[in-house]
Amino acid sequence: MWRPRALGALLVAWLLLGAGGCATVRVTDTPRTADEEFLLTVAATRAVGQLSLDALRGRTVYVVTEYAFATSQPYSESFFTNQVLSPSFADAFMVAELRARLLKVGARLSTSRENADVILEVRTGALAINRTDFLLGIPSVAVAGTSASTLNNLAVATPGLALYQSIRQDGYGSVAVVGYWRTTGDILVNSGPFVGYTHRYDTLILGYQLTPLGDIPPTGVGGAKK
Repeated sequence: MWRPRALGALLVAWLLLGAGGCATVRVTDTPRTADEEFLLTVAATRAVGQLSLDALRGRTVYVVTEYAFATSQPYSESFFTNQVLSPSFADAFMVAELRARLLKVGARLSTSRENADVILEVRTGALAINRTDFLLGIPSVAVAGTSASTLNNLAVATPGLALYQSIRQDGYGSVAVVGYWRTTGDILVNSGPFVGYTHRYDTLILGYQLTPLGDIPPTGVGGAKK
């Protein structure tokens, strides 16, 4: 026969197993992926790392950035000023990397042109990603006969069948600098352009994704590996 204590324990266990529960997990995504940002920022870091800046050691340097990226103002109003209203994340990161390199070589950063020994202009030829997709199979196709391929404001498309799919992303960052004495305009530094390169390659076979290959973070299990 069951003892009262054993029956009580059994009843509690049954209640715990049978009790329902619910939880809400809030998941959000950023507008840009970490892989995209790392492809750009690592390329920028590698490009800046190739610049020769030793001649600026001990000098007070004012960094001019308007040649590196555009602003939100018209050309005539903003191009020849040092005011940047809406730089992209990657462009701003490249300039920050350059300022860090200047500090590492022993230069001093000036907050104004008038107090600087040297004016250093930075420019970039490219800071972007090339992407190449290859699909062996049947791609997803929009259903014809509906306006803008929509039905009741919902996209209508046939499902795709991918036997083999590869996605190749190559990031490039180009940077160059020219520095001149503020008082005379004589050139002191001219370095670049240098190109930094990154990559990430993804392969899917019958819908199964293999381990990505690349040279950007994150590394280790489940991340991009060389």
